[in-house]
Amino acid sequence: MKLKIIILVGTMTGTAQLVAQELELIWDADDVAVETLLMDNLDASVFDREGVILVCTSTYGQGDVPDNAKKLLDDLRSTRPDLSAVRYGVFGLGDRTYAETFNFGGKRFDELLQELGAQRVGERIQHDASSGVLPEEKAEEWAGEWLAEVRERVVAAA
Repeated sequence: MKLKIIILVGTMTGTAQLVAQELELIWDADDVAVETLLMDNLDASVFDREGVILVCTSTYGQGDVPDNAKKLLDDLRSTRPDLSAVRYGVFGLGDRTYAETFNFGGKRFDELLQELGAQRVGERIQHDASSGVLPEEKAEEWAGEWLAEVRERVVAAA
Protein backbone atom coordinates (compact mmCIF):
# COMPACT_ATOMS: atom_id res chain seq x y z
CA MET A 1 0.00 0.00 0.00
CA LYS A 2 1.33 3.42 -0.95
CA LEU A 3 1.74 5.86 1.93
CA LYS A 4 0.23 9.27 1.15
CA ILE A 5 1.58 12.47 2.72
CA ILE A 6 -0.20 15.76 2.16
CA ILE A 7 1.88 18.86 2.96
CA LEU A 8 -0.20 21.96 3.72
CA VAL A 9 1.88 25.11 3.27
CA GLY A 10 1.30 28.39 5.10
CA THR A 11 3.75 31.02 3.86
CA MET A 12 4.23 34.75 3.35
CA THR A 13 7.66 34.83 1.70
CA GLY A 14 7.87 31.35 0.18
CA THR A 15 10.30 29.84 2.70
CA ALA A 16 7.79 27.26 3.99
CA GLN A 17 7.08 26.33 0.37
CA LEU A 18 10.83 25.71 -0.18
CA VAL A 19 10.81 23.40 2.86
CA ALA A 20 7.78 21.54 1.47
CA GLN A 21 9.50 21.13 -1.90
CA GLU A 22 12.61 19.74 -0.19
CA LEU A 23 10.51 17.26 1.78
CA GLU A 24 8.65 16.24 -1.36
CA LEU A 25 11.97 15.48 -3.11
CA ILE A 26 13.18 13.44 -0.12
CA TRP A 27 9.98 11.46 0.45
CA ASP A 28 8.61 10.95 -3.04
CA ALA A 29 9.49 7.31 -3.72
CA ASP A 30 7.91 4.09 -4.95
CA ASP A 31 5.96 3.50 -1.75
CA VAL A 32 5.29 7.16 -0.82
CA ALA A 33 3.16 9.70 -2.67
CA VAL A 34 3.50 13.34 -1.65
CA GLU A 35 1.03 16.10 -2.49
CA THR A 36 1.87 19.69 -1.59
CA LEU A 37 -0.94 22.22 -1.29
CA LEU A 38 -0.66 25.92 -0.54
CA MET A 39 -3.24 26.76 2.14
CA ASP A 40 -4.76 29.48 -0.07
CA ASN A 41 -8.54 28.95 -0.19
CA LEU A 42 -8.43 25.62 1.67
CA ASP A 43 -11.06 24.82 4.28
CA ALA A 44 -11.46 22.12 6.95
CA SER A 45 -12.53 19.56 4.34
CA VAL A 46 -8.86 19.16 3.35
CA PHE A 47 -8.56 17.01 6.49
CA ASP A 48 -11.03 14.51 4.97
CA ARG A 49 -8.39 13.41 2.48
CA GLU A 50 -6.71 10.04 2.73
CA GLY A 51 -3.16 10.25 4.09
CA VAL A 52 -1.00 11.80 6.76
CA ILE A 53 -1.04 15.59 6.91
CA LEU A 54 2.06 17.71 7.47
CA VAL A 55 1.36 21.33 8.33
CA CYS A 56 4.37 23.34 7.19
CA THR A 57 3.91 26.95 8.22
CA SER A 58 5.80 30.08 9.10
CA THR A 59 4.83 32.63 11.73
CA TYR A 60 4.01 36.18 10.79
CA GLY A 61 3.40 39.49 12.55
CA GLN A 62 2.57 39.12 16.23
CA GLY A 63 2.62 35.33 16.27
CA ASP A 64 -0.03 34.91 13.61
CA VAL A 65 -0.30 32.33 10.86
CA PRO A 66 0.54 33.61 7.37
CA ASP A 67 -2.23 35.36 5.43
CA ASN A 68 -2.74 32.35 3.16
CA ALA A 69 -3.36 30.10 6.22
CA LYS A 70 -5.89 32.29 8.05
CA LYS A 71 -8.97 31.02 6.20
CA LEU A 72 -8.12 27.39 6.95
CA LEU A 73 -7.43 28.08 10.63
CA ASP A 74 -10.63 30.13 10.98
CA ASP A 75 -12.68 27.43 9.24
CA LEU A 76 -11.32 24.77 11.60
CA ARG A 77 -12.18 26.99 14.58
CA SER A 78 -15.72 27.71 13.40
CA THR A 79 -16.76 24.31 12.01
CA ARG A 80 -14.92 22.25 14.67
CA PRO A 81 -14.82 18.98 12.70
CA ASP A 82 -14.08 15.66 14.39
CA LEU A 83 -10.50 14.98 13.34
CA SER A 84 -9.96 11.86 15.44
CA ALA A 85 -9.08 9.85 12.31
CA VAL A 86 -6.40 12.38 11.27
CA ARG A 87 -2.69 11.78 11.82
CA TYR A 88 -0.49 14.82 11.31
CA GLY A 89 2.86 16.48 11.89
CA VAL A 90 3.93 20.11 12.17
CA PHE A 91 7.02 21.77 10.74
CA GLY A 92 7.00 25.33 12.04
CA LEU A 93 9.25 28.16 10.92
CA GLY A 94 10.04 31.08 13.15
CA ASP A 95 12.72 33.36 14.52
CA ARG A 96 13.73 33.05 18.19
CA THR A 97 14.62 36.76 18.30
CA TYR A 98 10.83 37.19 18.58
CA ALA A 99 10.81 35.19 21.83
CA GLU A 100 7.24 36.06 22.84
CA THR A 101 5.73 34.64 19.65
CA PHE A 102 8.42 32.21 18.45
CA ASN A 103 6.92 29.61 16.11
CA PHE A 104 3.34 30.46 17.03
CA GLY A 105 2.09 29.72 13.48
CA GLY A 106 2.89 26.02 13.90
CA LYS A 107 1.84 26.08 17.55
CA ARG A 108 -1.62 27.49 16.71
CA PHE A 109 -2.29 24.72 14.18
CA ASP A 110 -0.88 22.04 16.49
CA GLU A 111 -3.01 23.05 19.47
CA LEU A 112 -6.20 23.37 17.43
CA LEU A 113 -5.72 20.05 15.62
CA GLN A 114 -5.19 18.28 18.95
CA GLU A 115 -8.25 20.02 20.39
CA LEU A 116 -10.27 18.64 17.44
CA GLY A 117 -9.05 15.09 18.12
CA ALA A 118 -6.25 14.73 15.55
CA GLN A 119 -3.19 12.79 16.68
CA ARG A 120 0.25 14.23 16.08
CA VAL A 121 3.00 11.93 14.89
CA GLY A 122 6.36 12.98 16.31
CA GLU A 123 7.34 16.23 17.95
CA ARG A 124 6.41 19.62 16.52
CA ILE A 125 9.49 20.88 14.69
CA GLN A 126 10.40 24.50 15.37
CA HIS A 127 12.95 25.88 12.95
CA ASP A 128 14.73 29.00 14.18
CA ALA A 129 15.75 31.42 11.42
CA SER A 130 18.35 33.02 13.70
CA SER A 131 20.12 29.66 14.28
CA GLY A 132 22.17 29.87 11.10
CA VAL A 133 20.73 26.56 9.86
CA LEU A 134 18.66 26.83 6.68
CA PRO A 135 15.10 25.52 7.10
CA GLU A 136 15.58 23.15 4.14
CA GLU A 137 18.64 21.67 5.92
CA LYS A 138 16.62 21.20 9.11
CA ALA A 139 13.90 19.53 7.04
CA GLU A 140 16.42 17.21 5.43
CA GLU A 141 17.80 16.21 8.86
CA TRP A 142 14.31 15.55 10.23
CA ALA A 143 12.57 13.97 7.23
CA GLY A 144 13.83 10.39 7.60
CA GLU A 145 13.09 10.23 11.30
CA TRP A 146 9.52 11.52 10.87
CA LEU A 147 8.80 9.20 7.95
CA ALA A 148 10.03 6.23 10.02
CA GLU A 149 7.69 7.26 12.83
CA VAL A 150 4.77 7.62 10.39
CA ARG A 151 5.48 4.13 9.04
CA GLU A 152 5.61 2.73 12.57
CA ARG A 153 2.55 4.48 14.01
CA VAL A 154 0.28 4.89 11.00
CA VAL A 155 1.13 2.26 8.39
CA ALA A 156 1.78 -0.57 10.88
CA ALA A 157 -1.48 0.26 12.69
CA ALA A 158 -3.55 0.11 9.47
